[in-house]
Amino acid sequence: MEATPELRGKLTPNAPLAPLVWFKSGGTADWLFEPKDVADLQALLAALDPQVPVMALGLGSNLIVRDGGVPGVVVRLGKPFAKVMAIDAVTLDCGGGASGILVSSTARDAGIAGLEFLRSIPGTVGGFVRMNGGAYGREVKDILVDCDVVMRTGEVARLPVAELGYAYRHSELADGNIVVSARFRGQPGEPEAIQAEMDRISAAREASQPLRSKTGGSTFKNPDGHKAWALVDAAGCRGLTLGGAQVSEKHTNFLINTGTATSAEIEALGEDVRARVKQTQGVELQWEIKRVGRIKHKDLP
Repeated sequence: MEATPELRGKLTPNAPLAPLVWFKSGGTADWLFEPKDVADLQALLAALDPQVPVMALGLGSNLIVRDGGVPGVVVRLGKPFAKVMAIDAVTLDCGGGASGILVSSTARDAGIAGLEFLRSIPGTVGGFVRMNGGAYGREVKDILVDCDVVMRTGEVARLPVAELGYAYRHSELADGNIVVSARFRGQPGEPEAIQAEMDRISAAREASQPLRSKTGGSTFKNPDGHKAWALVDAAGCRGLTLGGAQVSEKHTNFLINTGTATSAEIEALGEDVRARVKQTQGVELQWEIKRVGRIKHKDLP
């Protein structure tokens, strides 16, 4: 890294990313930056060569970090970005590092209904705002008012929901732009009823998903008119393995690291599933899990 400004956060070279992601696999980040606050993040990005790639990392729940590591700077928004507070009777101001569980619990305590589904999204505000995360018939575009984004240049912009170009599990936010906070709006509700809905969602997830495994959440997007898990199941992929990677027996749209899988094995298994679904069902599945970093060639360290 070339000369950097006086940073107050933590900047670590060759930082292992496997411990920070749900699959527990993958290589290192060239640099891992955990900023102290928004100004600290601005300072780093403004000073960085524009050619250096920048990627935000939340809980790493929907991510394959390839075994060759991630080039440039990985930004992880920690505790300073994990605050959530009500700003009026139906609106929450949420830091980009806050979890879906914290957001939904704070909404419950404030008597704000409509945000219960965030309880089931295993990620942070920054991540599910970027990808229009959703579950149980709701998605972020239904509740987002606006968000604050630190641009790759270091400038901050407040973007209303209409400017994010939302589609299914997609936004038009450019790579290197980092969501540092967002405002979510629900409607008045009774905390007891909100908690009951959160409990229902939690029970449904627990019953249907391999939550206690090293996994990456939903692997493929649901194609129009189809459920990805049903296509994978119909293609005969339930329980399919490759090295230490496996298609979950419990929910076939989940891949699992059974203990020793490399990221290459997990990704290759996903591609095998895609090929089998295309061949047998005539549908081309699209990845929902984000795959980042360099492929590690066997003849290289």
